Order: sequence, then C-alpha cells, then structure tokens
Amino acid sequence: MTTIPNVILVHGAWADGSSWAKVIPLLAAKGLAVTAVQLPLTSYEADVAAVQRAIALAEGEVVLVGHSYGGAVISQAGNDPKVVRLVYVDAFAPDTGESAGALFSQFQSAPLGAELRPDAEGYLKLSYTGAFNLFAQDLDEAEKGIVFATQGPVNGAALGGELSKAAWRSRPTFYLIGDQDHAIPPAEQERMAARMNATVAHVNSSHVPMLSQPPAVADFILKAAS
Repeated sequence: MTTIPNVILVHGAWADGSSWAKVIPLLAAKGLAVTAVQLPLTSYEADVAAVQRAIALAEGEVVLVGHSYGGAVISQAGNDPKVVRLVYVDAFAPDTGESAGALFSQFQSAPLGAELRPDAEGYLKLSYTGAFNLFAQDLDEAEKGIVFATQGPVNGAALGGELSKAAWRSRPTFYLIGDQDHAIPPAEQERMAARMNATVAHVNSSHVPMLSQPPAVADFILKAAS
C-alpha cells in the first residue's frame, strides 16, 4: 500500500524525461500517478519553474524525485507544501546558498568533468567517451548510443543556480547511491546523504540506475511513497 499518490520525476543534465521510461510503468503498476517533467535546461530558474508547474497540477501529496542535476532542482522546488518526500538518485543535494556546480567543483574525483564540451553559447554536452564510458557504462551499446544521441545539453550557468531554501531540511529524504557512478563519486554522494540524514540505499550501477537497474529504483521510490 502506498500513502502518497503522486510521484514527480525530474531528470538531470544530458537527459530528458524519457530517462525514466523503464521506471514509470513499474510505479504506475502500483497505482501511483506519475509525471516525468521535461526540464528546459536553459537556466536554473526555468528548470525549477517547470517542476513547480508539475507540482501545481498534482492532486494531493507528492514524492519528488531528482536524478543528478535534478537533485539541485528538487531541493528548491520541493519547498512546495504538496511535497512531503524527496528522493535523490545519484543526485546533487545542495544546501541553502549552494549550487550543483559549486558542489561539483569540490569533489575530489569526478572523471566525467573532463568529458564536458561547451559550445559557443555556453551549453555543455557530453563527449562520446563521457557518455559511453563514464555516464552510462553499464548499458548495452545500443542504449549507450541512444543516451549519447538524445542528451539534453545544459546551460553551464544553470549549474550555478543557488538555492534560496533547501527543502530537504524540512522533509524526510531518501538517497539512492550508484556504486559505479563516475559522474558524482559515491563517496561524495555518501557525504551529501549523511548531511541530509537521508535514508540511504545502494545499487550496483553507473550514473543512470533508472536505465540499468529500473526495478531497484522503482522499489526505492515506492519505499519513500509508503
């Protein structure tokens, strides 16, 4: 039995809402109303606003889930009173006054950082090596190709968006750590989860467990919703 009827899924950088495609039917099969937000990735403020619009349309309480950069987005958008649980999946968890980019710059070892390619307008894209070997290394070759081809370039300035208030300071929080993550080092995820006093679980996956281990991700979200 679940007690929270709505789950809103927020993707990260170099992705879109379809990154949750394997998780959505697993949650829907348990009777949850599921929404996967499409972030514009043009600015932090625009991304937060996109999540706020989805929350406004939900009928009843919400479990808000963020992957990667989406963790920074839900940490701000999650201040909405409808949001009663926060779930982080290999995600940034900034505090008030912090940003995803500021946290990333402090990480001791984040191999993916060397594989980001800016364009003339400051949007960052993953290199082939970054996507195949560091971002989604545990997917098969066809799926890696899809991840690389469909990635959503992110405005570098969006990663610098600072929280005005960290929602996780006033809500129960859950954190799923991918033990083979080369984008956000697992040790850094442990530190962020400990700071939030989050309920923690591990999965033997890359940075994209929702694609490589969807049952584990769905089960973890269901735990937060129950």
